[in-house]
Amino acid sequence: MNIRKSGKELYDQYKEVTQKAADINNAAAVLGWDQEVYMPEKGFEIRGSQLATLASLSHEMLTSEFYGNLLQELATRDDLDEQQKANVRLSLEDYSKDKKLPASFVEALAQQTSASYNAWLQSRKENKYSIYAPELEKMIGLQKQQADLFGYEGHPYNALLDEYEKGANVALLDAVFYNVRNELPKLLDKIEKVTQVNDSFFARHYPKQQQWNFSMDVLKQMGYDFEAGRQDISEHPFTTSFAPTDVRVTTRVNENDYASLLWSSIHEGGHALYEQGLPVEQYGLPLGAAASLGVHESQSRLWENCVGRGQHFWKYFYPLLQRYFPQQLQDITVVDFYRGMNKVQPSLIRTEADEVTYHFHVLIRYEVEKSLIKGELHAEDLPEVWNGLYKKYLGISAPDDKQGVLQDVHWSHGMFGYFPTYSLGSFYAAQYYQKAVADMPGLETSMEQGDYTGLLQWLRTNIHQYGRRYTSEELCQRVTGRGLDFTVFMNYINEKYKGIYAID
Repeated sequence: MNIRKSGKELYDQYKEVTQKAADINNAAAVLGWDQEVYMPEKGFEIRGSQLATLASLSHEMLTSEFYGNLLQELATRDDLDEQQKANVRLSLEDYSKDKKLPASFVEALAQQTSASYNAWLQSRKENKYSIYAPELEKMIGLQKQQADLFGYEGHPYNALLDEYEKGANVALLDAVFYNVRNELPKLLDKIEKVTQVNDSFFARHYPKQQQWNFSMDVLKQMGYDFEAGRQDISEHPFTTSFAPTDVRVTTRVNENDYASLLWSSIHEGGHALYEQGLPVEQYGLPLGAAASLGVHESQSRLWENCVGRGQHFWKYFYPLLQRYFPQQLQDITVVDFYRGMNKVQPSLIRTEADEVTYHFHVLIRYEVEKSLIKGELHAEDLPEVWNGLYKKYLGISAPDDKQGVLQDVHWSHGMFGYFPTYSLGSFYAAQYYQKAVADMPGLETSMEQGDYTGLLQWLRTNIHQYGRRYTSEELCQRVTGRGLDFTVFMNYINEKYKGIYAID
């Protein structure tokens, strides 16, 4: 390394490498988006090879000796500004971790991801888990190998958790889910003892096009920029970003279950607003990426639950929805609709679960993942274990594989350690929403008029602009004055359902 070069010259070299690697990764992300939205069935095998090649190229760039030396030199310089220093520090952390993964492993993981995803699709199509099980077992093997390559203290699952939620570990999450096990059943028990709310009108026939059009209206009103994104249909709703100027969401439609599309669109829209709000000038750099998956989920859950399942949202949107579906909703008041959308009842599908029982779905996946990565469970065991845990926590069992162990796409992508962030995100969301309302006394009045610019600007100012500068806990402390506090979520959820179910 030529130490006579200025910090600016070295930093420009660093940016060139990281942004070229980002270009490769985002080209792969476009192929991944296409694979889930438009690609024909026969394309999977070669698409897997294409993705593996791109993953390998990017990995080689970000683990090269030149790049490592460049980061080491930059880390010693005092002629960088604070943002530049933060980028270098975080990139050096990433480099140290990535260096532990051989290029051959990265390529094998990308290829297996494509094979596993194809098997998952076929299994769902035929409603037969046995098609997926062998490919999933291979993926689990690779995840165990990755944990070993990264290294860990205590549980091997800790190595994978850190990929999605920096600093998270089994000890921390066991404490979080201890609260889930001990606090949420109390509220669930109270609700089960009173008259259930009616949500049968959601099962009326709602034509696909009208559903789609309304969801587009909602996304626009939330602030989603369609000049920098689009919405499509996929088997499992997701958000993908190639840059803040190109962030895409998908949803799914069931003409006899209106809830299926609407909250998927709002949820993914929350993810997309975060990605569109990241600083474009930091493209490809750590400060241009999301803080963590938990923070990412806090954005989607804030929009989906605190906003989209709230009374203020529907004071504006319900008259519009009735214009789209005059026959389906002619006998349903906005109060009926609000209560029905927030019905609490144990159910099979995580993505469509209510705010109370949702966290038991996540708890089940957390327990399963820990056991799989530790080698206490194998892929062939999953349907039986899955149904046993659903019986234990929610008192129900899946009638088939599609509604049970095949419902989530995550494991086919090798995303072990991701699921806990769904609950963490909900808990962070409650704190962020509480703080936003406190900071802007007129916020909920504005929402009743369909104005979300204040909320979006608050999120952009307090969360989006910082990228990965802070960990989840540091960001929460900075924004709300304290770290993750489960009692805020419980206060929010108790107050909400006290009104819906008339309980103490």
